[in-house]
Amino acid sequence: MGGDVDSWGIDHGTWSVLTHMFPDANVPVVQLSLNAYKPLEYHVELGASLASLRDAGVLIVGSGNIVHNLRSMDSSKPTEGFDWAQRFDEAAGEVLRDRPGDAAVLQEHPDFAKAVPTPDHFLPMLHFAGLLAASGEQPDVLVGGVDYGSLSMTAYTAGAQCPSGAENGGHGARLSDSTDPPNTNL
Repeated sequence: MGGDVDSWGIDHGTWSVLTHMFPDANVPVVQLSLNAYKPLEYHVELGASLASLRDAGVLIVGSGNIVHNLRSMDSSKPTEGFDWAQRFDEAAGEVLRDRPGDAAVLQEHPDFAKAVPTPDHFLPMLHFAGLLAASGEQPDVLVGGVDYGSLSMTAYTAGAQCPSGAENGGHGARLSDSTDPPNTNL
């Protein structure tokens, strides 16, 4: 493992989450690269192997979107999802709740190819599934729903105390008034 010697910075999938959680950027961050050439089962196993780090106080964040099809986005549906996106999002949630160690089976879902045209936004969910399988914890929905037809904004937590998004229509807790929107991904 090497340090970031090129000043590339962290990926937007890491930055966009951490900027809301730690706006002062006062925590160390280690970002893992995803190996899309590995089978999906590998990613579930990787997540399971990371689970013990939580016992040492390490916060593990897997960010992406379970359904992430930019080509199918529809700006006339800012808070709605296409039927295929809803079905896949619900199937993923069911697997996370009932049998997270088998999350790779989602590649057999009839809507997989449309919901997951590229693996980069889906693989972090498999890491989370492995973590759930190893810890025996149940996931909690932090944010739920599919937006713009083809983007699942559903986010899960395990063992975290988070504010509810209920007052914001299920779309996450509101940002504090001190948050500077130009310095976020909003």
